[in-house]
Amino acid sequence: MSKTVSFAPYNVGRWFVWGGAALIFAVLPLIFTSGFAITLLSQMGIMIIFALAYNVIFGQGGMLSFGHAVYSGLGAFFAIHAMNWVGDGRIWIPMSLIPLVGGVFGAIFGVIFGYVTTKKAGTPFAMITLGIGEMVFAASLMFPGFFGGEGGVSSNRVVGDPFLGVTYGPSIEVYYLIAVWCFVCMVAMFAFSQTPLGRISNAVRDNPERAEFIGYNTQRVRFLVLIVSAFFAGISGGLAAINFEIVTAENVSAIRSGGVLLATFIGGAMFFFGPVLGAVIFIFFAVALSEYTDAWQFYLGVFFVLMVMYAPGGVASLILMNLRVAKFGLFNRLWRPYGKVLSAGFLLLIGVIMLVEMSYHLTLGFGTGGGMKLFGFQVDASTAMPWIVAVLVTGGGGWLFHLMRREFMREWGSVQAVIEDRIQRGLAS
Repeated sequence: MSKTVSFAPYNVGRWFVWGGAALIFAVLPLIFTSGFAITLLSQMGIMIIFALAYNVIFGQGGMLSFGHAVYSGLGAFFAIHAMNWVGDGRIWIPMSLIPLVGGVFGAIFGVIFGYVTTKKAGTPFAMITLGIGEMVFAASLMFPGFFGGEGGVSSNRVVGDPFLGVTYGPSIEVYYLIAVWCFVCMVAMFAFSQTPLGRISNAVRDNPERAEFIGYNTQRVRFLVLIVSAFFAGISGGLAAINFEIVTAENVSAIRSGGVLLATFIGGAMFFFGPVLGAVIFIFFAVALSEYTDAWQFYLGVFFVLMVMYAPGGVASLILMNLRVAKFGLFNRLWRPYGKVLSAGFLLLIGVIMLVEMSYHLTLGFGTGGGMKLFGFQVDASTAMPWIVAVLVTGGGGWLFHLMRREFMREWGSVQAVIEDRIQRGLAS
């Protein structure tokens, strides 16, 4: 009797990547120890789960949703009610498992809303999700008994008996709870992408007619994938409820849905780690940059437009293209063009920031007078001189950037031609 013996070697690179990710989660709060940094890292962890969950339907399934905050927001509302019930002694759930409450109810609403939305694909699907998002947001203000009205629902995460001395009172304990859930969810969503359902969702995204021809029900595939995505989105909502101890109607709003779409696209929807990068960048704009300027949404919008125009594959695609150049040993040809184009871009950025900040100050903060601090210098935005300097810096930076960008693109094209030639010769030999 013959017996087939197979051997599947360990993927060392994959273990190295996941081990490195776990190490980064563990070490980051030891390096960045301030309260603001811990808050920033916690929000990045929550957004990473949300963006990866969104990419399960967007990047892998090809479903553009304008209302995905419905699942994270409703998960957050049920999670914070569970926290209050635990505090009242009506139920017993360890605080560490409260995110699962959000995940379960996110999945339940994925079943309810997904049954309607996934009957259509493409643009109709996107429009239906937009309508459901608006419907749930309106309902959140219509039923204050559950949603808490405009003030939302608040809670206290320090409830129940401490587990191994952990009370989740200090923000560092909440961070490590978020980090553990973030890591587990990342591994689970990556594993899902390798399952038959994850693979066939790629096929439904790329060619639904052929998927139907070989016997798959594309509507059922979209429906199941959306439920999985809603489950992980609900977990992110549960973690947000623990982190902020309050959930409001804003959690199910179109603003939140648009934010996760921006984060996913900026990072790169066609790569698994793209939404991770996008979530970090988005939280940097929304939390860190907003501490310094009221114009952070303007900068985020400009950054998003530039990414769509010049790098539609997101930040992940830029990294992979440069790694490809480095793999063929040609990155030394790009150092100088990179230095020139980045220097010119930095000068252009300085000029644009000057114009934007002075405009914001004159329109929104005029009551405080024309005086303001810009890059550490005191300037008077109501006088002509700062504007003349800003226009000259912007114009000069734009002109230099145009010249340097053309030089960079010539060298980049030459390097890509060399790589393609080497690949063709390698295939031919």
